[in-house]
Formats: sequence, C-alpha cells, structure tokens
Amino acid sequence: MSQQTPQPGGRPDTEIGTAWSAENRGRRAAGPGQPDPWVSGGVLFAAVLMLCNGVLAVLQGIAAVAEDDVYARVGSYVYEMDLTGWGWVHIILGALVAVVGAGLLKAAPWARFAGIFLASLGLIAQFLFLPYAPVWSVIMMAIDVFIIWALAGHQQRAV
Repeated sequence: MSQQTPQPGGRPDTEIGTAWSAENRGRRAAGPGQPDPWVSGGVLFAAVLMLCNGVLAVLQGIAAVAEDDVYARVGSYVYEMDLTGWGWVHIILGALVAVVGAGLLKAAPWARFAGIFLASLGLIAQFLFLPYAPVWSVIMMAIDVFIIWALAGHQQRAV
C-alpha cells in the first residue's frame, strides 16, 4: 500500500490525488500576474462571440427596421416598445459590440472594460426583447453572461 500524506486541501495523497496535484501545480506554476490558460482562452472565445454577436445583432436590427411584421409579440409585456425602435437599438448596440470584439482580438487595453459594459447592456436589451424572440433572447443572454465572466476573470500580465 502507498503511504498517504495530507494535501493542502485536507485530502490524502493517493495515486489519483498525486496526478491531479502534479497537473494542477504545473498549470498554476505560472505565478502571480500571469493569466490562467483557461481564462485566456475564455477571453479569446468571448472576443469571437462578441464579434459574431455584434454582426447578428445588426442583422436582427435591420430585419426589425425593414419590416414591422418580422417579429410577432408573444403576449403582453410591461416593457413594450415599437419594433422599429428596437431595431435601431440592436443596430447601434450590435455595431459597438462588434467593434469591441475586434478590439479584444487585437488585445486593446480599453476593450476589456468596454466589453463588460456592452455585454451588460446587451443582456438587458435581450431581456427587454424577450416577447419578440424568446428563445433567441435567452440564448443571447447566456452568451452575454459568459462574456462578462470571461472578461471579468481575465487579469493583465504584469510588466
């Protein structure tokens, strides 16, 4: 039998625990000031999602402005707005989100905070757009939550 030694988390060191600990130590050995690879990959994925989300929001807005009967309202809703107004909101917000997504891909320092802000606005806008496209709005709200998480968890490297 192998001897069990306590780990910092209070778990005994077994063969599986040793492999997990060695893997974890190797991943976190980068030190303070260097981002976790999972978070860095999340930021890249969030940037691509923002770019795609912005383009799709512009197209969604154009469809709403072009024809008022493209979207049908599901029931009555407290936050009712003219569909043309929603179209312009989506066009403007989508264009800004696409620009910030491109800025994130170029690692612009301003893009992280702008991305968190615009993803928050997009989350609110999709919540208010629920009666017109409920499934699409819920999916986009989930994507916005991921974008906020990925950008908020990312730390810049210390120089």
